[in-house]
Parts: sequence; C-alpha cells; structure tokens
Amino acid sequence: MTSHAPEYFINRELGQLAFNRRVLAQAADRSNPLLERLKFLCIVSSNLDEFFEVRVAGLKEQIALNATATGPDGMSARQVFRQVTEQAHQLVDEQYQLLNEVILPELARHDIRFLRRTHWHEAQAEWIRNFFFDELMPVLSPIGLDPSHPFPRVLNKSLNFAVELEGKDAFGRASGAAIVQAPRSLPRVIRMPSEIAGCEYGFVFLSSIIHAHVGELFSGMHVKGCYQFRVTRNSDLFVDEEEVKNLREALQGELPQRNFGNAVRLEVADNCSPEMTGFLMGQFGLDQKDLYQVNGPVNLVRLMQIPDGVDRPDLKYPPFIPGIPPAVSKQPDMFQAIRNGDILLHHPYQSFNPVVDFIQQAAMDPSVLAIKQTIYRTGTDSALMAALIKAVQSGKEVTVVLELLARFDEEANINWAERLENAGAHVVYGVVGYKTHAKMLLVVRREEDGLRRYVHLGTGNYHPRTAKLYTDFGLFTCDEKIGSDVNDVFLQLTGMGKAGKLTHLLQSPFTLHSKMMAAIQTEAANARAGKKAFIVAKMNALLEPQIISELYEASMAGVKIDLIVRGVCALRPGIAGVSENIRVRSVIGRFLEHSRIFHFCNDGAPTVYLSSADWMQRNFFRRVEVCFPVLDAKLKKRVIREGLAPYLKDNSHAWEMDSEGDFLRKKPRGKATSAQLQLLQELSLPLK
Repeated sequence: MTSHAPEYFINRELGQLAFNRRVLAQAADRSNPLLERLKFLCIVSSNLDEFFEVRVAGLKEQIALNATATGPDGMSARQVFRQVTEQAHQLVDEQYQLLNEVILPELARHDIRFLRRTHWHEAQAEWIRNFFFDELMPVLSPIGLDPSHPFPRVLNKSLNFAVELEGKDAFGRASGAAIVQAPRSLPRVIRMPSEIAGCEYGFVFLSSIIHAHVGELFSGMHVKGCYQFRVTRNSDLFVDEEEVKNLREALQGELPQRNFGNAVRLEVADNCSPEMTGFLMGQFGLDQKDLYQVNGPVNLVRLMQIPDGVDRPDLKYPPFIPGIPPAVSKQPDMFQAIRNGDILLHHPYQSFNPVVDFIQQAAMDPSVLAIKQTIYRTGTDSALMAALIKAVQSGKEVTVVLELLARFDEEANINWAERLENAGAHVVYGVVGYKTHAKMLLVVRREEDGLRRYVHLGTGNYHPRTAKLYTDFGLFTCDEKIGSDVNDVFLQLTGMGKAGKLTHLLQSPFTLHSKMMAAIQTEAANARAGKKAFIVAKMNALLEPQIISELYEASMAGVKIDLIVRGVCALRPGIAGVSENIRVRSVIGRFLEHSRIFHFCNDGAPTVYLSSADWMQRNFFRRVEVCFPVLDAKLKKRVIREGLAPYLKDNSHAWEMDSEGDFLRKKPRGKATSAQLQLLQELSLPLK
C-alpha cells in the first residue's frame, strides 16, 4: 500500500466545522419551513457543544502535554486549534446574525414573537414581575463573592449570570460582584398569555426576566450590570477499564465529574463589561481565544422547544406515515414473515414498528427460548427494553450486551442495565477497550424441524425516536449462516475464546478493515485489467488513512468512485493524477443521513454491504462492529435504488467537495430532485 502526502488529507476538526456550516445553510435556506430552520440553527449549537466538549478539549490536552504527534494531515494540535478557533468564531457570529436578522424577524411576521424587555408595555411588565416573584425568586440563590463566598462551581453548559454591584449589604460587605445560577429545572423560554403578549405566540427569555429583576435579589444595592454566561467543559470520562473491577460502578462514580471538567469555552453576552469578562476568563483559566461573545441567548439549544410548542403546521415539514413493507403488512406474524423471505426496512420512510413487534412477539411466544441483543443507544423510555424485561419474566433466556460507554448516553444505559439485571436478564458490557457498536438482535425459536435463529441487523441504533429522524436500514433474516455468524459474535462478546471464521459477516476489529481494503484493491486490479470497476459508498465519516490511500490508488487505476459522506471526509477528490475519478458529496436535509452502504462492482457480480461502521480508525480498530451482505437479489437492488442512486442525483440538498476540500452546494439545472423527498413519496403512506 502506498501512503500519500499530508496535503492529500483534510483535518478532522476542520471537517467537522465545515459540516456545521452545511447545517447552518439549512437554517438560512428559505425553501425550508421556518420553524424547521430554527431547529437547524439549534442543531448547530448542539453540535458545537459536543465539538468543544470532546474535540477541542482533546486538542487542549495535547497542547498542555506539548504533544508533537501529527495526524495524516500533518498538522500539530496547536496549528489545528488556531484554525479551529478562528473558524468557530466566524461560524458562531454567522449563526447569531442569522438568528437576529432573519429568523426572529420572520417568526415575528408569523405572529411568533420573542418579547425583549426594552419593549415590554405595562401589562407585560406586570405579568413578568409576577412570574419572577411567583416562579423564579423562590428557587434562585445568588452568591455574593467575598472571602466567605468563593466563586461557585459552575456546571457544564449551565446558564449563569455575573452581576456587578455597588454599595454595601446588611453586614457591611461590598464585594462588587455576585453570581446567580439558573437551576436546570427552570424553562429557558416562557410563553406569555396571548392576550397579554398581543400575539398568538409570545415568548420571553428566562435571561430577560432575570435581567429585569436581578436587583430584587440584592436588596439595597445598586446593580451596575448583569450578564449571562455559560462555560463548556471537557466531558470525556476517564475510566481505567483495565483497573476497575466493576465498570458500571466506576462510571456511576465518574459521571457527576463530567459537569466539572476543565473549562474549554466561555460564552458571554456581548454587552458584558471588559472587567467582568476578564474576571470570568480568569476564574475558568481561559483566555481571549476561548471567549465567545454572543448577541442573544448563550444557549440556543434551548430554543429547540419552540417548534414543538407552536401549533403551526404550515411552518413545519409536512407530517407523514411511515410505510410498512408488504411482507409484514400482509403477514403480522413476524416469524412467518421472515421465514417467507428476508425483509428490508428503510427508516424513517418505513416504520420501525416491525422491529418492536418482533421483540414483543418473541417475548410472549412460548416457542422462543432465547433473545440476545446489543444496545448502544436506546433512550430513557424504550418499548424494546420493556419487551426484553417481559421476555425475562415469561421465562426466556435474555442476554443484553449493553455499551456503558456510549458517549452522553452512559446514564440512560446504566439505568437500563440495572432494570434488566433486576428482572433477571444477563447483562454484559462487551469487551474491555472495545466499544460494542454493532446493531444485532438474535432470537432462538424451537420449531417443528428443530431450533431456528431469527436475526435483525441494522445500520442504526435500537432507538424508536431516532428511527423517525435518522435514515437507516434494517434487515430481518433467518438465513442459517448469517444466524450462525451472529451467534458466534455474541459468544465472543459474552464469553471468551478466539474469534472464529465467519461465513458472511465482516467484523471489527478483526476482518472488516482488511476485507474493505481487499475489495478496493480488487476494483483497482479489475480496472487495470480493462474490466468495468466502480465503488459507491455511503457513510457518516471517512477518516481512516489506509482506506483513503487505497481509494487514491484505485482512482489512479481508473476506478470510478462515488462517496456520499454526510460529515467529515479527510479525502480530497479531484486532485490531478491522484483522485480525478473520485467524487465526494454530502446530503443535508430533513433527516440525518446515518446509513452505511458499501457497493462494489466486483467484475459484474456486485456486492452490497450494510454496516454499523463508518470508515474511521475507531470503527475499524477500537470497536466491535458488523458489516453484513445483502444476499437477496431483490433487496440488493432495493438498497442500490433507495440508498445510493437518489443521493447521487440529488441537486437540492447535496453539496460536492472540490479538490481544496471545500463543499459547494448543488443547484438544480432543470428539474429539482431531492433524495429524501423522493423516498418519502415512494415509501411512506398517504395521510388519511
């Protein structure tokens, strides 16, 4: 394998910021419904929160350690941090400009207003005053800063107010400053009664109410200024898996510390005085490059509640009913339906309910002996988990491989682990050092001709809510060899022993990387031999340098390569003599593109794989993943027809990467085509 120069690789962190620019473009796109545009704006903030908590925090740790190692792009942590800081500030400025100059005025034209305190009339001010004394004052605890009251511990991403004071209190103290922390139980946006607001939907920011009445918390003193602020902290959990005896107990002890990791970003109101800004930066050990002064609420994520609380269907995406494949709708008995032939589900265009029905039927079926399932993310309220508990209670052997280290879902998974164990299920936490990210469900059933294995494999999580928002494929099969492969993977995860040879499944960390490399090399060899050769792959991220180098080699051999990468892509397409035959595109639309599909020409005998794994180092080498072939010829064509072809034709929500690594939005020439809209029309059911 040939390695390529650093200039042929794009930096991961900069690629993530570029992805968020594409999301922000959806908020600016007037063809999207207005309240959905507000959601996209909020998603950018949510993404940036995690970006700072994990990626920027990691860069800061490397800089503190004087690490000199570089990635494939050749950039040091200091170089990356410098560029990330510059671009992140630009992105945040653009985000607030869009909010203040476009989104909020357009919402106001539709009678959805955010009432600023400088414009409250007498009745509004009176209502807000009553709200402050009735709902806020009893739960607020101001902390004056003096030798007896040091600067408080500020929770990660919490809303706080820095208050500048003049005068002395009842004890003769004159600290000059105080901190007011807003409890997380308080709503960040409050709806005012329409008859007082003067519009159908009138909202007031919690920060505006506290600003207006903060003086009530400091009787007899003069408030010189009140400024909202928010600090983002390093949220990576440190658990030495080699040392701990009980991973769950170790995590339970570590989770509260996530709120108090090292500070990495400070957000303050743009009217915050230089003195207070400097004081806050000093308290958190940050400097000017870590400071984000914003013209508006410091946490836009909380505006995500607005679309849900506003009954304006005309300002939202039209609703739809997910379709049900005929194989299921005509045969409600899931076991019989699967025996009739493999079943492919394409979410969210098709319903996730058959997966829930399958587990619920298995839980109550007296012929079912055992159920085994992997869980990475499933949510706090899951019908799937409830069905597994019922299965245990009805005498089934239930084994759950539950990944406790699924970032930001650790607490929910710990709670499910306890509930499942209390019910009598076998709960294991996978393999030390390897996150279990595979999406597998195995049901063993006694039938007339003996035991039969029924399997569900997916590209996405067993999470009913996100199955309505993420695009994913799921496959039901009772193929003997696939069932045997899945059983072998479960044996690896729950027991101990050497990894055996699997018939159909490719698995990380053992065979997936080498098999993908071999498949790319085969296409290159076929192209050199004058045979038809192509690769079409869809994933969330493409970062693994060896895979990228092989794709470059294949391109130079003449292989046509189409890559549909939603997020970060470290490969540069269109470089003369290197990647001229590679096209990279990203589709950002109503749904989060999440499916992983790998399609190889294979000398006229095309192979199509679905997988839980992106082409990243962690997925290949530090996780347990499965990649499975679609064996049924009709379903294979369906995956190509639904999962790949529309995305290569999309000219409404697609962005194409140029050789500099910049993404340019496609513009319709003639008829506009949208992959997601096309699939909704083809696969969902008409509203009644």
